[in-house]
Amino acid sequence: MLASILQEQGYKTGLYTSPHLVDFNERIRVNGKGIETSYIEFFIKEHKEYIESLLPSFFEVTTALAFAYFASQNVDVAVIEVGLGGRLDCTNVITPLVSVITNISFDHKDLLGDTKAKIATEKAGIIKQGIPVVIGETHSETEAVFRAIAHEKQAPIIFADQEIQAVRTSTQPYQTFAIDNGTFKGIYELGLLGNYQAMNIKTVLQSLAIMQKTLTIDHTAIENGLRNVIKNTGLQGRWQQLAEQPDVFCDIAHNEAGIDSLMQQIKTLSYQTIHIVWGMVNDKDIATIITLLPRNAVYYLTRPSIERAMPVTVLAENFKKEGLNHTIYDNVDSAVKKVQENASCNDLIFIGGSNFVVADALKNAIFSKKLLRN
Repeated sequence: MLASILQEQGYKTGLYTSPHLVDFNERIRVNGKGIETSYIEFFIKEHKEYIESLLPSFFEVTTALAFAYFASQNVDVAVIEVGLGGRLDCTNVITPLVSVITNISFDHKDLLGDTKAKIATEKAGIIKQGIPVVIGETHSETEAVFRAIAHEKQAPIIFADQEIQAVRTSTQPYQTFAIDNGTFKGIYELGLLGNYQAMNIKTVLQSLAIMQKTLTIDHTAIENGLRNVIKNTGLQGRWQQLAEQPDVFCDIAHNEAGIDSLMQQIKTLSYQTIHIVWGMVNDKDIATIITLLPRNAVYYLTRPSIERAMPVTVLAENFKKEGLNHTIYDNVDSAVKKVQENASCNDLIFIGGSNFVVADALKNAIFSKKLLRN
């Protein structure tokens, strides 16, 4: 959303995100256009000897590539998403206009910690000396952590949900929100669906309020940027509708908070039978996540095409313990093919559990030719 708004304002805008869904070039964009493969090849050839001597991670090389590309393109501003954490994340070498932490949920416990307070400490590592920080959601377990670190760094801290009210007023043709805040009061149309966007839009607007002290960002750019976010950035996989009759949705939510929000979203829909194509990766808490899934769904368990994929037999064992109706498939394509055969036009199909399941689905010929609205 931030990148889209900055583009609408006329800034040459870099956007660095991960992981990619269909193509690596999605990770590094300037004004919505993915990095040229020729530049990737040039960068690797230019620095191959140094890279091999340093033995960096894949993400570290990709981050260096992104920063080099943004510099070569003379971007005016860049929106940089961190990798796993914050404190030890390689993106943390920058000095930003504002640091943003959206929310805290259990994910990557082996690396970030097994309590929300520990995870918050890692995430708060992006808070810089004297640089404002926006926290998207207030939680009793994490608020004190964020405030203490911000105080130590003399960084102004703002909790977006304490400052801005966002009430959903419509979902057709855009999701619209009534914003009650002195700076941004009014109705805003958002080109993204998904109930969780109600929290994200507060975080975006609060971040903009800080950025406006340094950058010119007018009301028209904000309105157009929110409405045109998919068109401007190529964003996919966020409560994205892939087909109709039956309706097919996908979402990359993969941790406890994301999946809980997703299931609340599904409850708002009308359908005869819900069919769910589901796969996960090994480091996710399947025991907790499975308790959030609907009991009445028909599950098509599969594994995404990456090494870290959770074996489908492990998934099946857990689903069997919960008494959930399931069959297993070797890959996402075969699961999608079967669900298309089984579902009637009044049913609902959902594809998710992992970024990588959604990525495999988006590459499927059934969906790749014509993607519907997000």
